[in-house]
Amino acid sequence: MTVALIDSGLGLLPTSAWLRRLRPDLDLLLCLDPEGAPWGPKPAQWVIDRVLEAAERAVDLGAEVVVLPCNTASVTALDHVRVRLGADIPVVGTVPAIKPAAAVSRSVAIWATAATTASAYQANLIEQFANGTEVVGVACHGLADAIDLGDAELASRAIADAVARTPADCDAVVLGCTHYPLVADEIAARLPSGVTLFDSAEAVAAQTLRRMEGLGAGRFGGGTVSVLLSGRPGQLPASASAYEDGRELAAPTVRAVHPNRGEPRAQAPKAR
Repeated sequence: MTVALIDSGLGLLPTSAWLRRLRPDLDLLLCLDPEGAPWGPKPAQWVIDRVLEAAERAVDLGAEVVVLPCNTASVTALDHVRVRLGADIPVVGTVPAIKPAAAVSRSVAIWATAATTASAYQANLIEQFANGTEVVGVACHGLADAIDLGDAELASRAIADAVARTPADCDAVVLGCTHYPLVADEIAARLPSGVTLFDSAEAVAAQTLRRMEGLGAGRFGGGTVSVLLSGRPGQLPASASAYEDGRELAAPTVRAVHPNRGEPRAQAPKAR
């Protein structure tokens, strides 16, 4: 069983790593788009076309389930991908964990990119799921870019800036960008004691497994990882090794994806 995960950058790592922990037999196809990243500032139709192209290529290569572990891709292209791929291919999107955070918190801050923070999408989620809890958006300028670069110092400065702009009475922070769980430990260390972090990576992975039911999901795969970079065979960027999830995903056998064949060929990972 092959699951494809699509994001412009390293935001797909947390959900991919959770899938590996929950079902280590799954074959994962990680579809990154370094040539088009970041997607957030791009026009909606450009993002739709880019995500549709990646999804169709993944299915051509044998993916039986498609996951969009990216807020931009989910809000912009999820419905389009579902229509294009049809009912036989489950497509799972990502929603920030506002609902569970609001259910147990007095005051919630949503950390997200500047584009997401200013979006009608986030405003609608707050209206739908806040349930009377005070919710404030905090734009984390440059944090996703720093994570993609594996630049710990730049990420640390971005985290410090976001902490400084988070209201002191917040007792929960929702990580509203799928990149941010990669630095969750540092975020937690910088926030005041008693603040709980919420992210959606584990929930998206669990939902993916639920959607796989009835597809023969009980059969085993090889537990391998394949990588496409803007549609071409490649390896995870070197910056992925800066994070535990990236190192975990780089550890298994990696398959070389051959665009002219539906079945990738196994090869041993290169020495590091």
